[in-house]
Amino acid sequence: MSFNLRLYSDFTVLLCVPFNDLVIFMQVIKEFNFVDELALNQHQRVLRPATRAIVTKGQNILLLHTERYRDYSLPGGGVDHGESLQQALIRELTEETGAREIDNITPYGLIREFRANYKQTDQLIEMLSYCFTCTIDDEFDQQNLEDYEIANGMTVHWVDINKAIAYNKQTMAESDKKGISIVRETFLLEHIAENLLNPSCG
Repeated sequence: MSFNLRLYSDFTVLLCVPFNDLVIFMQVIKEFNFVDELALNQHQRVLRPATRAIVTKGQNILLLHTERYRDYSLPGGGVDHGESLQQALIRELTEETGAREIDNITPYGLIREFRANYKQTDQLIEMLSYCFTCTIDDEFDQQNLEDYEIANGMTVHWVDINKAIAYNKQTMAESDKKGISIVRETFLLEHIAENLLNPSCG
């Protein structure tokens, strides 16, 4: 998957990416760096594109709870070779939640993460999470989870977004089982709560 980076004078960063045979500009809403400065500047970067689905109903949001890590996360995952972002979003949302009639897919924003690659120590992983809002049918089909997702105790829930944020923050503060992705997921939940569900009236 190819993309072009554009920088603007107000430090807004937009990525030009392919989406459903069209080209869209998606704003980078946050960047996380989990590696040291030397690795960031000198190590080869391996791109890992992924999609994240934002599905809301009032103050509730569709989330996955993982028992192993004690966290809530948005449905989504890696983009397979040859997939468009839209295809990946629909596939992941369908597999992880059983969602039906996925529609009104709209770009929301992009999260960039720089992570260590523990299998290749001379490389770092640049994770690109393309986030989209969408709508789904009220009825769900059965989940089609991978073996490791079942082993991790992954279940789907409608959750009050503020309760999900509080739950994740408690895990970040207290649990030694937390994964690195909880940082991204909690930021996204807070961003959605502030900008999508409770936008400023001023």
